[in-house]
Amino acid sequence: MDKFYNDVLYKLETAINELEIEVDYSIQRIEAVIDTILKCLSELKEYVLNRGFKSIKEEIHFFKYQKPAIVSKLIYYNAIYKIETKKPYGAKPIKKYLNNELRKLKRYFDNNLEFYKYYRTNNSFIDDKLFVRGKYDIKLSLDTFYFEADHRFSTSHDYKVAKIIANDLIQVYLEDQLLNTAYQDKSTDLPKLNWTSSKTAMIELIYALHSQGVFDNRNADIKVIAKTFERIFNIDLGDVLPYVYGT
Repeated sequence: MDKFYNDVLYKLETAINELEIEVDYSIQRIEAVIDTILKCLSELKEYVLNRGFKSIKEEIHFFKYQKPAIVSKLIYYNAIYKIETKKPYGAKPIKKYLNNELRKLKRYFDNNLEFYKYYRTNNSFIDDKLFVRGKYDIKLSLDTFYFEADHRFSTSHDYKVAKIIANDLIQVYLEDQLLNTAYQDKSTDLPKLNWTSSKTAMIELIYALHSQGVFDNRNADIKVIAKTFERIFNIDLGDVLPYVYGT
């Protein structure tokens, strides 16, 4: 099992690294990564169903450490996809939005505190209930997800482990985003720059930058770029706005 798993994990991480480099569009990159992880899990599941495990010890190790390491990547990228596609515009709305996402992570932590302690202190005294297929205890804070999962490839707590690993990564991502937002917010304290050339020159610059895809990995709407330029350079595009807004 270990050799097959290590080969699968290596191929997955290599594929993710290549996608991080090759795909320009951030949303498309995340979609491609998620698809790659799903294919990897499908391959892993087929192996487990066909080969099984040599011992209970091997089964526990797989569902406690190996499978969660891959599923956590799926949870992480899916969460980032949702965060990015729902993110509002403006520093203050973004800050509020990101802090709310952090509060969701905190609620999950609070609701699963006992299991966090068990897992992070590397306890093992009830591993045979948590990480062996077909064995579960309804009293051990089961996620509804477990009852809907394929029990041939799931235990009562392997998904919860993956969630813990993913939430740590999501928290780092959110905190980095908050730092970036705070930096951008502080930049508004800088002296104002006034655009002293023609409005047409600005509109040509906006179109050039948009066509080059220099903002948000080509995902920035030209309307947002135009509004940002108006605010930063203290200018009202006025009669040239229709050309930007496509009206």
